[in-house]
Amino acid sequence: MPASAGVLHPADKLTDDEKIGLVRDLSAEYAIVKDRLPRSRKPLEFSSDGTYDKKEWDKAAQTGGTAARLGDKVQITKISLEGDHMILEINGGLRDGKKWYDHVQVGMGVGTQPIAQSDATAKVGTYIDINFHKPMESLNAAEVKRILAPVLEFDKRTVTQIYSESLPPEVKQAITDKRATVGMDRDQVLLALGHPDRKYRESKGGVDTEDWIYGTPPGKITFVTFGGSKVVKVKDEYAGLGIETSPQQTITP
Repeated sequence: MPASAGVLHPADKLTDDEKIGLVRDLSAEYAIVKDRLPRSRKPLEFSSDGTYDKKEWDKAAQTGGTAARLGDKVQITKISLEGDHMILEINGGLRDGKKWYDHVQVGMGVGTQPIAQSDATAKVGTYIDINFHKPMESLNAAEVKRILAPVLEFDKRTVTQIYSESLPPEVKQAITDKRATVGMDRDQVLLALGHPDRKYRESKGGVDTEDWIYGTPPGKITFVTFGGSKVVKVKDEYAGLGIETSPQQTITP
C-alpha cells in the first residue's frame, strides 16, 4: 500500500487490523455529493453523530469557493487517523496547481513568453474532519460511510433499494423476476432488465412509440414498447422464427 494512502496515529483504540482496514477500504473510494462541499485548507468540521454546522460550511464556501456541488462525484484520496479525529482528504485536498515550468520563459530578441500555459488555479479539493469526541475503537469503513451519509452517498444501491421498497407489490415482484410488465416506467424497466441492447422509435398516425430491445440472435428477443412514459406492450420472440415464448402483454383500449 502506498505511504500516501493514509496516516496512522497511535492515540486511538483501534487495532492494527482495523486501522489497515479503514485506510484500505476508504482510500480511493468514490461518493456522490449530497450537500455542497466548500474548498477549505482548514478541514471542514463534521461530528460522528452525522451533524455539522451548515452556516460554517457556507462561510467557508464564500471564502474559498466550492470544491463539489450537489450530485458531483468525488474521491477520498487520503485518510489520517488522529486520536479522536479522522481527516479525509477529498479530491487531493487544496493545493497550488502551479508547476515549476509555469515560471520559465523563452524568447527571441526582446520578446519572451511562457513555455507552458497553465490556469494556475488551486486543485479542486477539500478536507473533512470527523470528530468522534473520544478515541476511535471498533470502527470500520461501512460505519464511516454511514456517518457521512448526510453529505456523501457511497452506495447507490441503497438509493435503489429505498426506491424499490416504495413500488407496488406486483412491480417489485416483476423486478425480482427480471421481467417487464405493462404499466412500468423506464426506471422500473431498467431495474428489471437493465439497459437495452437496442432502441427503436416510430411514429404512426401521430402516435410516438419507443421499443427497447433485449437480446441478440440467435435466441430469445424481448421487445418492450413505450407509449409516452409507460410500457404499453411486452413481447418475447425467438429471433427469425416468429415463435412467441410467452403471452404478449398489451394495454386494452
